[in-house]
Amino acid sequence: MEFGRVLIFMGVLLIFVGLFITFVGRLPGDIYIKRENFVFYFPITSSLLLSLLLSLLIYLFSRFFR
Repeated sequence: MEFGRVLIFMGVLLIFVGLFITFVGRLPGDIYIKRENFVFYFPITSSLLLSLLLSLLIYLFSRFFR
């Protein structure tokens, strides 16, 4: 029963992350430089947010599956 709840939670979380990425796009703090023949994009803020979400998921998995 607990595994089903975890899967539902992950599905809802993925839906919210997908909607956020679709509608917001780049976050403030992401580095984006565009010149004539050069484009550089480094998603610092997006990487930190993704790392935080993955850490939270790993923490939740470790609590549910002991």
